[in-house]
Amino acid sequence: MGSVKTTEWDPSEYLDSDRKVADYLEAALEEDDPALFAAALGDIARARGMTQIAAETGLARESLYKALSADGNPSFATVLKVVAALGIQLQAVPRHDAA
Repeated sequence: MGSVKTTEWDPSEYLDSDRKVADYLEAALEEDDPALFAAALGDIARARGMTQIAAETGLARESLYKALSADGNPSFATVLKVVAALGIQLQAVPRHDAA
């Protein structure tokens, strides 16, 4: 049996429209996993340009890479700054309970 060659998938390469960004972030939010949400924000920031996001937020690029990784734990203030720099609007809507 031959070997299978794989390459690492980078979601930031596919986040090339506002609709794709919104859908991606919404899917991350639905998982109720803060680390996944932070990583998704990081993917979006890399797609848009981390240097630009760093400049717009006033945060160091290296700090953003660390905070917006699967192992990162960004403060809520950092999340809000990044969301604003990305031009994303977060909304609060009532949850629909299954009961």
